Amino acid sequence: MKAKAAVFMGAHKDFEVREFEVTKCPKGYGQMELIASGICGTDLHMHNGKLAVGAPSIIGHEFVGRITDLDKNEAEKYGLEIGDAVIADIAVPCGECILCKNGDDANCVNMQVTNGGSIETAPYLYGGYTEVNYTPLTNLVKIPERIDPTVAATFACPGPTAIHACCLAEQAGVELSKINVAVVQGLGPVGTFAVMYLKRMGVKKVYAITAGNNLKREELAVSLGADKVFNLIREGTKTVTKALLSENGGLGVDLCFEASGAPQAVVQGMDILRNRGVYLVPGQYSASGGIEIQPQMITFKALHIIGSSQYSMTDVHKYLEFLNANPDLHPLIEKLGSKYKIEQINEAILDAKSGNNIKTLLVK
Repeated sequence: MKAKAAVFMGAHKDFEVREFEVTKCPKGYGQMELIASGICGTDLHMHNGKLAVGAPSIIGHEFVGRITDLDKNEAEKYGLEIGDAVIADIAVPCGECILCKNGDDANCVNMQVTNGGSIETAPYLYGGYTEVNYTPLTNLVKIPERIDPTVAATFACPGPTAIHACCLAEQAGVELSKINVAVVQGLGPVGTFAVMYLKRMGVKKVYAITAGNNLKREELAVSLGADKVFNLIREGTKTVTKALLSENGGLGVDLCFEASGAPQAVVQGMDILRNRGVYLVPGQYSASGGIEIQPQMITFKALHIIGSSQYSMTDVHKYLEFLNANPDLHPLIEKLGSKYKIEQINEAILDAKSGNNIKTLLVK
């Protein structure tokens, strides 16, 4: 038996579709067949040359699949068995650094990954862009039966990413249910999920800001919970900033969630926050250039700026708990994914970069 995989050949180069032998499942691993695997913004940064990664390799870290092989005795202690639909989590924290020992393994300083194995050595298929994947049992999270695995795949990485940022805010004393006005910058996968999550967590008003020209995306954001979507191209930055500064009696917004990845968004994010406002920044995930800010604003406004880069297994579980608790959102979420076969990888990458897709998924 053989499986197809899309092989990353380097920045700005086309992927190659290759066939690999499907080998016996290694000890401690689960073998899965593809249900859906997302193309992440991080993957696009790699392809754009803004994040370094070796080539040739199989990238991707949003694999959702069905278990086809494992050691039953090993898997029993993880509550897993053949036939289960699972999310494969990429992160392998060391458990020994100061962050891991203090309960913050999402920011482990010695973080390893599950998709770093060589395509030259069996079982070859560790990444997400493949019809068969091998991931350690320790990194597989079972999807509840009432959740369609394709629905779970839509935000398998963006969901835990947004949730982790919100958890860091809560650890800093921010109660989302007491937030009057929140703004999400960017309507990519992370931003779209953040809109939905913040609204369901009890934020009274949730606005979104986009610089795109996709009315369908804006309408979907409203259907997921956004009270209004501001468009920087149609309305202009000054007009949008002025409108948001009028909130809370002219003080500005309580919380801003940066998910656009555009460095210039940080300037506006700081501008629109009220005194003691909270800025969550999980979106600046590549070296996309510098900006000039007014650092005195941090002092005078007493801003609370919280960066958030990764997520942990705990956040994946919280993501599935969120989906399980909100089944009414599932039909809407299902509409957000644009599906492609492995053989269509280069088309899928181009469409993901175009901004036309909210979420790009590779499917069997």
